[in-house]
Amino acid sequence: MTCRHLDMIRDAVASTTLGCEDCLRDGTAWVHLRECLTCGHIGCCDQLAPPPRPCHWLKVDHPIVRSFEPGEDWAWCYADELSLMLDF
Repeated sequence: MTCRHLDMIRDAVASTTLGCEDCLRDGTAWVHLRECLTCGHIGCCDQLAPPPRPCHWLKVDHPIVRSFEPGEDWAWCYADELSLMLDF
């Protein structure tokens, strides 16, 4: 199966390098940072975030994220439920 959303990847700049935008705003700790490859939004893994938050892609229809964790080089398409190996 092939990801149908690769055309949504943009050369976006990360919105912050300090942590999850929502956690920074709310004063909570973040878990497993993800970067939206369409707009650069930095957020937590939606399933583990304290408290759990709606997934960024469901709110704004940006389905592809990559890990923003040091040493990790994978991406994920939520819509197609596919792991992606992209050259960043």
